[in-house]
Amino acid sequence: MNGYLRGDVGAGRWPFPDGGQSAAAPVTRLWVALLLAVVFGPVTDAAFPDRGVWPLAFVGVACLLVALLGRGFWSGCLVGFVAGVSFYLVHISWAALYLGPVPWVALSVLQAVIFAVGAGLIAAVFTRVGSVWPTVTGRLLLVPVTVAGVWLGREEVAGAWPYGGFAWGRLALSQATSPFTELVSWVGVPGLSFLVAAVSALGVQLARERAVPWGKVTGAGAVLLVLGSVPVWAPAPSGVARVLAVQGNGPAGYFSARQPGDLLQAQVQATWAAGQADADLVVWPENAMDEDPFRSSRAAAMLDTVSRELGAPVVFGAITERQGRFYNSSVLWQAGRAATDVYDKKHPVPFGEYVPDRWFWEPLAPDLIGLIQREYQPGSRDGVFQVEDFRVGTAICFDVTDDRVMRELVDGGAELLLVQSNNADFGRTDESVQQEAVARLRAVESGRTVVNISTVGVSSVIAADGSTVAALPAHRAGAMAVEVPLGSGLSPAIRWGDTLAGGGVLGAAASLAVAAVLSRNRGLRAAVTLPADTGRTAGVLMDSRR
Repeated sequence: MNGYLRGDVGAGRWPFPDGGQSAAAPVTRLWVALLLAVVFGPVTDAAFPDRGVWPLAFVGVACLLVALLGRGFWSGCLVGFVAGVSFYLVHISWAALYLGPVPWVALSVLQAVIFAVGAGLIAAVFTRVGSVWPTVTGRLLLVPVTVAGVWLGREEVAGAWPYGGFAWGRLALSQATSPFTELVSWVGVPGLSFLVAAVSALGVQLARERAVPWGKVTGAGAVLLVLGSVPVWAPAPSGVARVLAVQGNGPAGYFSARQPGDLLQAQVQATWAAGQADADLVVWPENAMDEDPFRSSRAAAMLDTVSRELGAPVVFGAITERQGRFYNSSVLWQAGRAATDVYDKKHPVPFGEYVPDRWFWEPLAPDLIGLIQREYQPGSRDGVFQVEDFRVGTAICFDVTDDRVMRELVDGGAELLLVQSNNADFGRTDESVQQEAVARLRAVESGRTVVNISTVGVSSVIAADGSTVAALPAHRAGAMAVEVPLGSGLSPAIRWGDTLAGGGVLGAAASLAVAAVLSRNRGLRAAVTLPADTGRTAGVLMDSRR
Protein backbone atom coordinates (compact mmCIF):
# COMPACT_ATOMS: atom_id res chain seq x y z
CA MET A 1 0.00 0.00 0.00
CA ASN A 2 2.90 2.36 0.76
CA GLY A 3 3.97 4.05 -2.44
CA TYR A 4 0.62 3.40 -4.13
CA LEU A 5 -1.35 5.59 -1.72
CA ARG A 6 0.11 8.70 -0.19
CA GLY A 7 -1.29 11.29 2.15
CA ASP A 8 -2.13 12.24 5.68
CA VAL A 9 -4.93 11.21 7.98
CA GLY A 10 -7.98 13.32 7.25
CA ALA A 11 -7.79 13.43 3.47
CA GLY A 12 -11.29 12.00 3.28
CA ARG A 13 -14.36 14.13 3.84
CA TRP A 14 -18.03 13.56 4.60
CA PRO A 15 -19.86 11.32 3.78
CA PHE A 16 -16.79 9.07 3.75
CA PRO A 17 -14.79 9.92 6.91
CA ASP A 18 -11.18 8.88 6.86
CA GLY A 19 -11.43 6.78 10.01
CA GLY A 20 -7.72 7.10 10.69
CA GLN A 21 -6.76 5.08 7.62
CA SER A 22 -4.24 6.71 5.29
CA ALA A 23 -5.88 7.87 2.05
CA ALA A 24 -4.48 8.94 -1.27
CA ALA A 25 -3.42 12.55 -1.40
CA PRO A 26 -4.68 14.56 -4.37
CA VAL A 27 -2.51 13.79 -7.36
CA THR A 28 -3.02 17.29 -8.75
CA ARG A 29 -3.42 20.71 -7.21
CA LEU A 30 -6.97 21.98 -7.23
CA TRP A 31 -6.36 24.48 -10.02
CA VAL A 32 -4.86 21.74 -12.20
CA ALA A 33 -7.80 19.47 -11.41
CA LEU A 34 -10.23 22.20 -12.44
CA LEU A 35 -8.29 22.73 -15.66
CA LEU A 36 -8.53 18.99 -16.40
CA ALA A 37 -12.26 19.22 -15.71
CA VAL A 38 -12.59 22.01 -18.28
CA VAL A 39 -10.61 19.96 -20.80
CA PHE A 40 -12.91 16.97 -20.19
CA GLY A 41 -15.86 18.75 -21.83
CA PRO A 42 -14.68 19.50 -25.38
CA VAL A 43 -12.44 16.41 -25.54
CA THR A 44 -15.27 14.05 -24.62
CA ASP A 45 -17.75 15.87 -26.84
CA ALA A 46 -15.40 15.34 -29.80
CA ALA A 47 -15.95 11.58 -29.38
CA PHE A 48 -19.60 12.09 -30.34
CA PRO A 49 -20.94 13.02 -33.79
CA ASP A 50 -20.36 15.03 -35.79
CA ARG A 51 -16.63 14.72 -35.12
CA GLY A 52 -17.07 11.14 -33.95
CA VAL A 53 -13.46 10.53 -32.82
CA TRP A 54 -14.59 7.73 -30.50
CA PRO A 55 -11.22 7.07 -28.70
CA LEU A 56 -11.44 10.56 -27.21
CA ALA A 57 -14.19 9.32 -24.88
CA PHE A 58 -11.57 7.25 -23.05
CA VAL A 59 -9.12 10.18 -23.04
CA GLY A 60 -11.70 12.61 -21.69
CA VAL A 61 -12.86 10.28 -18.92
CA ALA A 62 -9.25 9.54 -17.96
CA CYS A 63 -8.55 13.29 -17.62
CA LEU A 64 -11.48 13.65 -15.25
CA LEU A 65 -10.51 10.60 -13.20
CA VAL A 66 -6.96 11.90 -12.75
CA ALA A 67 -8.45 15.17 -11.50
CA LEU A 68 -10.49 13.23 -8.92
CA LEU A 69 -7.66 11.06 -7.57
CA GLY A 70 -7.20 11.55 -3.84
CA ARG A 71 -9.83 14.25 -3.51
CA GLY A 72 -12.50 14.34 -0.83
CA PHE A 73 -16.20 14.12 -1.63
CA TRP A 74 -16.87 17.86 -1.75
CA SER A 75 -13.71 18.66 -3.67
CA GLY A 76 -14.70 15.92 -6.12
CA CYS A 77 -18.13 17.51 -6.46
CA LEU A 78 -16.55 20.85 -7.36
CA VAL A 79 -14.35 19.24 -10.01
CA GLY A 80 -17.34 17.25 -11.30
CA PHE A 81 -19.55 20.33 -11.53
CA VAL A 82 -16.97 22.15 -13.64
CA ALA A 83 -16.57 19.06 -15.85
CA GLY A 84 -20.33 18.72 -16.25
CA VAL A 85 -20.81 22.36 -17.21
CA SER A 86 -17.89 22.17 -19.64
CA PHE A 87 -19.28 19.06 -21.33
CA TYR A 88 -22.96 19.95 -21.58
CA LEU A 89 -22.44 23.54 -22.70
CA VAL A 90 -20.54 22.16 -25.68
CA HIS A 91 -22.54 18.98 -26.26
CA ILE A 92 -26.02 20.49 -26.28
CA SER A 93 -25.19 23.92 -27.67
CA TRP A 94 -27.95 23.24 -30.22
CA ALA A 95 -30.47 23.93 -27.45
CA ALA A 96 -29.71 27.65 -27.74
CA LEU A 97 -30.26 27.96 -31.48
CA TYR A 98 -33.81 29.32 -31.41
CA LEU A 99 -34.64 29.81 -27.75
CA GLY A 100 -31.47 31.58 -26.69
CA PRO A 101 -29.03 30.91 -23.86
CA VAL A 102 -31.40 30.57 -20.91
CA PRO A 103 -32.72 27.02 -21.51
CA TRP A 104 -29.31 25.87 -22.78
CA VAL A 105 -27.46 27.12 -19.71
CA ALA A 106 -30.20 26.01 -17.30
CA LEU A 107 -30.24 22.45 -18.65
CA SER A 108 -26.43 22.30 -18.67
CA VAL A 109 -26.21 23.46 -15.06
CA LEU A 110 -28.89 21.01 -13.92
CA GLN A 111 -27.04 18.14 -15.57
CA ALA A 112 -23.78 19.40 -14.09
CA VAL A 113 -25.25 19.24 -10.56
CA ILE A 114 -26.10 15.56 -11.07
CA PHE A 115 -22.68 15.04 -12.66
CA ALA A 116 -21.05 16.69 -9.61
CA VAL A 117 -22.56 14.20 -7.16
CA GLY A 118 -21.38 11.31 -9.33
CA ALA A 119 -17.86 12.78 -9.47
CA GLY A 120 -17.81 13.21 -5.69
CA LEU A 121 -18.69 9.56 -5.25
CA ILE A 122 -16.02 8.50 -7.76
CA ALA A 123 -13.46 10.49 -5.75
CA ALA A 124 -14.63 8.53 -2.71
CA VAL A 125 -14.15 5.26 -4.61
CA PHE A 126 -10.48 6.05 -5.25
CA THR A 127 -9.97 7.16 -1.65
CA ARG A 128 -11.95 4.49 0.20
CA VAL A 129 -12.02 1.38 -1.98
CA GLY A 130 -8.36 1.77 -2.95
CA SER A 131 -7.39 2.13 0.72
CA VAL A 132 -9.38 -0.79 2.06
CA TRP A 133 -8.40 -3.18 -0.74
CA PRO A 134 -4.86 -2.14 -1.77
CA THR A 135 -4.08 -5.49 -3.42
CA VAL A 136 -3.60 -5.91 -7.16
CA THR A 137 -7.16 -7.23 -7.44
CA GLY A 138 -8.48 -4.25 -5.51
CA ARG A 139 -6.49 -1.68 -7.48
CA LEU A 140 -6.95 -3.07 -10.97
CA LEU A 141 -10.34 -4.76 -10.75
CA LEU A 142 -12.48 -3.61 -7.86
CA VAL A 143 -11.67 0.11 -8.17
CA PRO A 144 -12.31 0.37 -11.96
CA VAL A 145 -15.50 -1.70 -11.71
CA THR A 146 -16.79 0.41 -8.82
CA VAL A 147 -15.94 3.65 -10.66
CA ALA A 148 -17.85 2.34 -13.70
CA GLY A 149 -20.84 1.39 -11.54
CA VAL A 150 -20.99 4.87 -10.03
CA TRP A 151 -20.70 6.43 -13.50
CA LEU A 152 -23.54 4.25 -14.75
CA GLY A 153 -25.65 5.10 -11.71
CA ARG A 154 -25.19 8.81 -12.40
CA GLU A 155 -26.28 8.29 -16.02
CA GLU A 156 -29.36 6.35 -14.88
CA VAL A 157 -30.37 9.11 -12.45
CA ALA A 158 -29.83 11.84 -15.08
CA GLY A 159 -31.92 9.83 -17.56
CA ALA A 160 -34.86 9.56 -15.19
CA TRP A 161 -34.90 12.69 -12.97
CA PRO A 162 -36.23 15.32 -12.85
CA TYR A 163 -39.36 15.36 -15.03
CA GLY A 164 -38.41 12.13 -16.78
CA GLY A 165 -34.73 13.01 -17.09
CA PHE A 166 -32.40 13.83 -19.96
CA ALA A 167 -30.53 10.80 -21.30
CA TRP A 168 -28.35 12.74 -23.75
CA GLY A 169 -24.56 12.53 -23.59
CA ARG A 170 -24.23 9.01 -22.17
CA LEU A 171 -20.77 7.54 -22.73
CA ALA A 172 -22.12 4.68 -24.83
CA LEU A 173 -23.52 7.11 -27.37
CA SER A 174 -19.99 8.14 -28.33
CA GLN A 175 -19.27 4.59 -29.52
CA ALA A 176 -21.86 4.25 -32.30
CA THR A 177 -19.16 3.74 -34.94
CA SER A 178 -16.40 2.24 -32.80
CA PRO A 179 -15.13 -1.37 -32.70
CA PHE A 180 -17.22 -1.80 -29.54
CA THR A 181 -20.57 -1.08 -31.21
CA GLU A 182 -21.41 -4.79 -31.51
CA LEU A 183 -21.15 -5.17 -27.72
CA VAL A 184 -24.41 -3.26 -27.40
CA SER A 185 -26.32 -6.31 -28.64
CA TRP A 186 -25.01 -8.22 -25.60
CA VAL A 187 -24.86 -5.66 -22.78
CA GLY A 188 -27.15 -2.84 -23.99
CA VAL A 189 -26.51 0.89 -24.05
CA PRO A 190 -26.05 1.11 -20.24
CA GLY A 191 -23.62 -1.81 -20.33
CA LEU A 192 -21.47 -0.11 -22.96
CA SER A 193 -21.29 3.06 -20.84
CA PHE A 194 -20.16 0.88 -17.95
CA LEU A 195 -17.42 -0.72 -20.05
CA VAL A 196 -16.09 2.60 -21.39
CA ALA A 197 -15.87 4.00 -17.85
CA ALA A 198 -14.28 0.80 -16.51
CA VAL A 199 -11.63 0.69 -19.25
CA SER A 200 -10.81 4.36 -18.68
CA ALA A 201 -10.48 3.80 -14.92
CA LEU A 202 -8.31 0.72 -15.48
CA GLY A 203 -5.98 2.77 -17.66
CA VAL A 204 -5.63 5.38 -14.93
CA GLN A 205 -4.97 2.70 -12.30
CA LEU A 206 -2.32 1.03 -14.45
CA ALA A 207 -0.58 4.37 -14.90
CA ARG A 208 -0.46 4.78 -11.12
CA GLU A 209 1.50 1.60 -10.53
CA ARG A 210 5.03 2.25 -9.19
CA ALA A 211 6.66 0.13 -11.91
CA VAL A 212 5.21 -0.44 -15.36
CA PRO A 213 3.27 -3.71 -15.00
CA TRP A 214 3.85 -4.93 -18.54
CA GLY A 215 2.09 -8.21 -17.90
CA LYS A 216 -1.03 -6.45 -16.69
CA VAL A 217 -0.88 -3.92 -19.52
CA THR A 218 -0.64 -6.77 -22.02
CA GLY A 219 -3.57 -8.50 -20.36
CA ALA A 220 -5.67 -5.35 -20.47
CA GLY A 221 -4.82 -4.91 -24.15
CA ALA A 222 -5.86 -8.49 -24.85
CA VAL A 223 -9.18 -7.89 -23.11
CA LEU A 224 -9.79 -4.81 -25.28
CA LEU A 225 -9.02 -6.78 -28.43
CA VAL A 226 -11.50 -9.45 -27.38
CA LEU A 227 -14.18 -6.86 -26.59
CA GLY A 228 -13.59 -5.15 -29.94
CA SER A 229 -13.98 -8.42 -31.85
CA VAL A 230 -17.17 -9.71 -30.22
CA PRO A 231 -19.62 -10.51 -33.04
CA VAL A 232 -23.00 -8.82 -33.10
CA TRP A 233 -25.97 -10.87 -31.94
CA ALA A 234 -27.90 -12.01 -35.00
CA PRO A 235 -31.73 -12.00 -34.88
CA ALA A 236 -33.80 -14.79 -36.36
CA PRO A 237 -35.06 -13.66 -39.79
CA SER A 238 -38.83 -13.33 -40.05
CA GLY A 239 -39.22 -11.99 -43.60
CA VAL A 240 -38.60 -8.80 -45.53
CA ALA A 241 -40.49 -5.54 -45.90
CA ARG A 242 -40.38 -2.88 -48.61
CA VAL A 243 -40.29 0.52 -46.96
CA LEU A 244 -40.58 3.98 -48.49
CA ALA A 245 -39.27 6.56 -45.97
CA VAL A 246 -39.87 10.19 -46.98
CA GLN A 247 -38.08 13.34 -45.80
CA GLY A 248 -40.25 16.26 -46.90
CA ASN A 249 -37.95 19.11 -45.80
CA GLY A 250 -40.97 21.30 -45.13
CA PRO A 251 -41.05 24.38 -42.84
CA ALA A 252 -41.29 22.26 -39.68
CA GLY A 253 -39.55 24.56 -37.18
CA TYR A 254 -41.42 26.07 -34.26
CA PHE A 255 -40.89 29.56 -35.64
CA SER A 256 -40.99 28.64 -39.34
CA ALA A 257 -43.22 30.78 -41.54
CA ARG A 258 -45.89 28.54 -43.07
CA GLN A 259 -49.52 28.32 -44.05
CA PRO A 260 -51.83 25.52 -42.87
CA GLY A 261 -51.13 22.42 -44.92
CA ASP A 262 -47.58 23.37 -45.98
CA LEU A 263 -45.97 20.48 -44.08
CA LEU A 264 -48.37 17.90 -45.47
CA GLN A 265 -47.89 19.28 -48.97
CA ALA A 266 -44.09 19.01 -48.66
CA GLN A 267 -44.38 15.37 -47.58
CA VAL A 268 -46.76 14.52 -50.41
CA GLN A 269 -44.56 16.19 -53.04
CA ALA A 270 -41.45 14.35 -51.82
CA THR A 271 -43.43 11.10 -51.85
CA TRP A 272 -44.60 11.56 -55.45
CA ALA A 273 -41.07 12.55 -56.50
CA ALA A 274 -39.92 9.08 -55.43
CA GLY A 275 -42.09 7.55 -58.15
CA GLN A 276 -44.58 4.72 -57.83
CA ALA A 277 -42.43 2.70 -55.42
CA ASP A 278 -43.56 -0.83 -54.67
CA ALA A 279 -43.94 -0.54 -50.90
CA ASP A 280 -45.38 -2.45 -47.97
CA LEU A 281 -45.17 0.61 -45.74
CA VAL A 282 -44.76 4.37 -46.24
CA VAL A 283 -43.06 6.17 -43.34
CA TRP A 284 -43.24 9.91 -42.71
CA PRO A 285 -41.54 11.71 -39.79
CA GLU A 286 -42.78 13.33 -36.61
CA ASN A 287 -44.83 16.47 -37.33
CA ALA A 288 -45.25 15.41 -40.96
CA MET A 289 -48.32 17.64 -41.08
CA ASP A 290 -49.60 20.65 -39.22
CA GLU A 291 -53.25 19.60 -39.48
CA ASP A 292 -55.01 17.10 -37.27
CA PRO A 293 -56.10 14.29 -39.63
CA PHE A 294 -58.97 13.44 -37.29
CA ARG A 295 -60.39 16.95 -37.70
CA SER A 296 -59.28 17.95 -41.21
CA SER A 297 -61.12 16.32 -44.09
CA ARG A 298 -58.50 17.70 -46.49
CA ALA A 299 -55.65 16.01 -44.61
CA ALA A 300 -57.60 12.75 -44.40
CA ALA A 301 -58.32 12.82 -48.15
CA MET A 302 -54.66 13.38 -49.02
CA LEU A 303 -53.60 10.52 -46.77
CA ASP A 304 -56.17 8.27 -48.42
CA THR A 305 -54.80 9.22 -51.84
CA VAL A 306 -51.20 8.44 -50.91
CA SER A 307 -52.10 5.13 -49.30
CA ARG A 308 -54.31 4.08 -52.19
CA GLU A 309 -51.90 5.08 -54.97
CA LEU A 310 -48.95 3.33 -53.34
CA GLY A 311 -50.98 0.37 -52.17
CA ALA A 312 -49.54 0.61 -48.66
CA PRO A 313 -50.47 2.06 -45.27
CA VAL A 314 -48.79 5.27 -44.12
CA VAL A 315 -47.23 5.84 -40.71
CA PHE A 316 -46.92 9.57 -39.98
CA GLY A 317 -46.52 11.97 -37.10
CA ALA A 318 -49.11 14.63 -36.22
CA ILE A 319 -50.39 16.63 -33.29
CA THR A 320 -53.80 15.20 -32.45
CA GLU A 321 -56.55 16.39 -30.16
CA ARG A 322 -58.91 14.02 -28.38
CA GLN A 323 -61.38 15.01 -25.68
CA GLY A 324 -59.76 18.42 -25.35
CA ARG A 325 -56.26 16.98 -24.80
CA PHE A 326 -53.30 17.27 -27.14
CA TYR A 327 -50.92 14.44 -28.02
CA ASN A 328 -47.77 14.08 -30.08
CA SER A 329 -48.92 11.07 -32.07
CA SER A 330 -47.77 8.54 -34.62
CA VAL A 331 -50.68 7.27 -36.70
CA LEU A 332 -51.07 4.21 -38.90
CA TRP A 333 -53.39 5.16 -41.79
CA GLN A 334 -54.81 2.99 -44.54
CA ALA A 335 -57.00 4.08 -47.44
CA GLY A 336 -60.65 3.23 -46.86
CA ARG A 337 -60.04 2.46 -43.18
CA ALA A 338 -58.53 5.76 -41.95
CA ALA A 339 -56.54 5.44 -38.72
CA THR A 340 -56.11 1.81 -37.73
CA ASP A 341 -53.76 2.44 -34.80
CA VAL A 342 -52.29 5.37 -32.88
CA TYR A 343 -49.27 5.73 -30.60
CA ASP A 344 -49.03 8.81 -28.37
CA LYS A 345 -45.58 9.81 -27.18
CA LYS A 346 -45.17 8.48 -23.66
CA HIS A 347 -42.60 10.99 -22.46
CA PRO A 348 -43.30 14.49 -23.82
CA VAL A 349 -40.23 16.72 -23.52
CA PRO A 350 -40.45 19.02 -20.47
CA PHE A 351 -40.18 22.71 -21.37
CA GLY A 352 -40.53 21.73 -25.02
CA GLU A 353 -43.84 19.92 -25.29
CA TYR A 354 -45.25 20.80 -21.87
CA VAL A 355 -44.30 22.86 -18.82
CA PRO A 356 -44.11 20.97 -15.53
CA ASP A 357 -44.95 23.08 -12.49
CA ARG A 358 -45.81 26.03 -14.69
CA TRP A 359 -46.84 28.05 -11.63
CA PHE A 360 -43.21 28.01 -10.46
CA TRP A 361 -41.29 28.37 -13.73
CA GLU A 362 -43.36 30.92 -15.64
CA PRO A 363 -42.64 33.86 -13.26
CA LEU A 364 -38.90 33.13 -13.64
CA ALA A 365 -38.90 33.25 -17.46
CA PRO A 366 -42.34 34.44 -18.60
CA ASP A 367 -41.36 35.13 -22.21
CA LEU A 368 -39.84 31.69 -22.76
CA ILE A 369 -42.43 29.69 -20.84
CA GLY A 370 -45.19 31.69 -22.50
CA LEU A 371 -44.12 30.31 -25.89
CA ILE A 372 -45.30 26.83 -24.85
CA GLN A 373 -49.07 27.11 -25.03
CA ARG A 374 -50.03 23.50 -25.68
CA GLU A 375 -49.60 20.96 -22.91
CA TYR A 376 -49.03 17.62 -24.60
CA GLN A 377 -50.27 14.69 -22.56
CA PRO A 378 -48.24 11.50 -22.03
CA GLY A 379 -49.66 8.57 -23.94
CA SER A 380 -50.61 5.18 -22.54
CA ARG A 381 -50.86 3.13 -25.77
CA ASP A 382 -48.09 0.82 -26.91
CA GLY A 383 -46.09 1.79 -29.97
CA VAL A 384 -46.39 -1.51 -31.86
CA PHE A 385 -48.45 -1.43 -35.08
CA GLN A 386 -49.68 -4.45 -37.01
CA VAL A 387 -48.93 -3.76 -40.69
CA GLU A 388 -50.32 -6.46 -42.97
CA ASP A 389 -48.37 -9.55 -41.93
CA PHE A 390 -45.60 -7.92 -39.84
CA ARG A 391 -45.29 -5.69 -36.79
CA VAL A 392 -43.44 -2.38 -36.49
CA GLY A 393 -42.49 -0.46 -33.37
CA THR A 394 -42.51 3.32 -33.50
CA ALA A 395 -40.62 5.79 -31.32
CA ILE A 396 -41.10 9.55 -31.54
CA CYS A 397 -37.93 11.68 -31.43
CA PHE A 398 -36.42 11.65 -27.92
CA ASP A 399 -38.21 8.35 -27.20
CA VAL A 400 -35.16 6.76 -28.80
CA THR A 401 -33.03 7.75 -25.78
CA ASP A 402 -35.35 5.93 -23.35
CA ASP A 403 -34.14 2.38 -22.68
CA ARG A 404 -37.48 1.24 -21.33
CA VAL A 405 -39.56 2.55 -24.25
CA MET A 406 -37.30 0.90 -26.82
CA ARG A 407 -37.20 -2.37 -24.91
CA GLU A 408 -40.99 -2.45 -24.72
CA LEU A 409 -41.27 -2.19 -28.50
CA VAL A 410 -39.15 -5.29 -29.03
CA ASP A 411 -40.83 -7.12 -26.15
CA GLY A 412 -44.13 -6.28 -27.86
CA GLY A 413 -43.12 -8.19 -30.98
CA ALA A 414 -41.82 -5.41 -33.24
CA GLU A 415 -39.88 -6.83 -36.20
CA LEU A 416 -38.87 -3.40 -37.54
CA LEU A 417 -38.31 -0.13 -35.64
CA LEU A 418 -39.24 3.38 -36.77
CA VAL A 419 -37.74 6.50 -35.22
CA GLN A 420 -39.72 9.55 -36.35
CA SER A 421 -38.20 12.95 -35.62
CA ASN A 422 -38.55 16.65 -36.28
CA ASN A 423 -35.07 18.20 -36.07
CA ALA A 424 -35.99 21.49 -37.77
CA ASP A 425 -35.60 23.56 -34.60
CA PHE A 426 -31.91 22.58 -34.34
CA GLY A 427 -30.88 23.82 -37.77
CA ARG A 428 -27.51 22.55 -38.99
CA THR A 429 -26.15 21.75 -35.53
CA ASP A 430 -24.93 18.37 -34.27
CA GLU A 431 -28.30 17.43 -32.77
CA SER A 432 -29.59 15.37 -35.70
CA VAL A 433 -26.39 13.34 -36.10
CA GLN A 434 -26.19 12.79 -32.34
CA GLN A 435 -29.71 11.40 -32.48
CA GLU A 436 -28.85 9.23 -35.47
CA ALA A 437 -26.02 7.74 -33.41
CA VAL A 438 -28.55 6.76 -30.73
CA ALA A 439 -30.74 5.15 -33.41
CA ARG A 440 -27.71 3.21 -34.70
CA LEU A 441 -27.01 1.77 -31.28
CA ARG A 442 -30.71 0.89 -30.87
CA ALA A 443 -30.57 -1.10 -34.10
CA VAL A 444 -27.65 -3.16 -32.80
CA GLU A 445 -29.08 -3.45 -29.29
CA SER A 446 -32.46 -4.72 -30.48
CA GLY A 447 -31.34 -6.77 -33.48
CA ARG A 448 -33.82 -4.86 -35.65
CA THR A 449 -33.52 -2.64 -38.71
CA VAL A 450 -34.21 0.98 -37.72
CA VAL A 451 -35.80 3.50 -40.10
CA ASN A 452 -34.62 6.85 -38.73
CA ILE A 453 -36.76 9.43 -40.57
CA SER A 454 -36.70 13.19 -39.95
CA THR A 455 -38.58 16.18 -41.34
CA VAL A 456 -35.31 17.81 -42.45
CA GLY A 457 -32.68 15.12 -41.77
CA VAL A 458 -30.42 13.45 -41.07
CA SER A 459 -32.51 10.44 -42.19
CA SER A 460 -31.19 6.90 -42.64
CA VAL A 461 -32.05 3.22 -42.67
CA ILE A 462 -29.76 1.30 -40.31
CA ALA A 463 -29.33 -2.47 -40.36
CA ALA A 464 -29.25 -4.64 -37.24
CA ASP A 465 -25.46 -4.82 -37.42
CA GLY A 466 -25.18 -1.02 -37.30
CA SER A 467 -24.38 -0.50 -40.99
CA THR A 468 -26.15 2.15 -43.06
CA VAL A 469 -28.46 0.73 -45.71
CA ALA A 470 -29.58 4.09 -47.12
CA ALA A 471 -29.35 7.75 -46.14
CA LEU A 472 -30.60 11.20 -47.09
CA PRO A 473 -28.62 14.42 -46.67
CA ALA A 474 -29.97 17.04 -44.31
CA HIS A 475 -32.16 19.90 -45.51
CA ARG A 476 -33.03 18.31 -48.81
CA ALA A 477 -36.31 16.63 -49.76
CA GLY A 478 -35.97 13.00 -50.72
CA ALA A 479 -37.09 9.43 -50.15
CA MET A 480 -35.50 6.07 -49.42
CA ALA A 481 -37.10 3.02 -51.04
CA VAL A 482 -35.46 -0.02 -49.44
CA GLU A 483 -36.15 -3.69 -48.82
CA VAL A 484 -35.20 -4.46 -45.24
CA PRO A 485 -35.03 -7.71 -43.27
CA LEU A 486 -37.45 -8.26 -40.44
CA GLY A 487 -36.14 -9.77 -37.21
CA SER A 488 -37.50 -11.79 -34.31
CA GLY A 489 -36.21 -13.04 -30.99
CA LEU A 490 -34.80 -11.12 -28.04
CA SER A 491 -31.14 -10.14 -27.98
CA PRO A 492 -29.20 -10.64 -24.73
CA ALA A 493 -29.26 -6.85 -24.30
CA ILE A 494 -33.06 -6.75 -24.46
CA ARG A 495 -33.45 -9.88 -22.36
CA TRP A 496 -30.92 -9.12 -19.60
CA GLY A 497 -29.61 -5.60 -20.16
CA ASP A 498 -31.78 -4.07 -17.45
CA THR A 499 -30.60 -6.66 -14.93
CA LEU A 500 -26.94 -6.16 -15.85
CA ALA A 501 -27.24 -2.38 -15.47
CA GLY A 502 -28.97 -2.70 -12.11
CA GLY A 503 -26.36 -5.17 -10.93
CA GLY A 504 -23.53 -2.83 -11.88
CA VAL A 505 -25.04 0.08 -9.95
CA LEU A 506 -25.93 -2.00 -6.88
CA GLY A 507 -22.51 -3.63 -6.89
CA ALA A 508 -20.81 -0.24 -6.90
CA ALA A 509 -23.03 0.99 -4.07
CA ALA A 510 -22.24 -2.12 -2.02
CA SER A 511 -18.49 -1.82 -2.67
CA LEU A 512 -18.46 1.82 -1.62
CA ALA A 513 -20.61 1.21 1.46
CA VAL A 514 -18.46 -1.71 2.66
CA ALA A 515 -15.30 0.33 2.10
CA ALA A 516 -16.74 3.21 4.14
CA VAL A 517 -17.64 0.90 7.05
CA LEU A 518 -14.29 -0.91 7.03
CA SER A 519 -12.30 2.32 6.90
CA ARG A 520 -14.31 3.68 9.83
CA ASN A 521 -13.74 0.55 11.89
CA ARG A 522 -10.02 0.56 11.15
CA GLY A 523 -9.84 4.19 12.22
CA LEU A 524 -11.53 3.43 15.53
CA ARG A 525 -9.18 0.51 16.22
CA ALA A 526 -6.18 2.70 15.38
CA ALA A 527 -7.38 5.37 17.81
CA VAL A 528 -7.68 2.87 20.66
CA THR A 529 -4.18 1.44 20.18
CA LEU A 530 -2.26 4.73 19.93
CA PRO A 531 -0.20 5.68 23.01
CA ALA A 532 -1.97 8.25 25.13
CA ASP A 533 1.05 10.58 25.34
CA THR A 534 1.21 11.06 21.57
CA GLY A 535 -1.66 13.49 21.71
CA ARG A 536 -3.05 12.01 18.50
CA THR A 537 -5.72 9.68 19.86
CA ALA A 538 -8.37 12.32 20.34
CA GLY A 539 -7.69 13.87 16.96
CA VAL A 540 -7.92 10.61 15.09
CA LEU A 541 -11.04 9.57 16.98
CA MET A 542 -12.73 12.88 16.26
CA ASP A 543 -11.77 12.61 12.60
CA SER A 544 -13.33 9.14 12.42
CA ARG A 545 -16.64 10.53 13.61
CA ARG A 546 -16.96 13.38 11.09
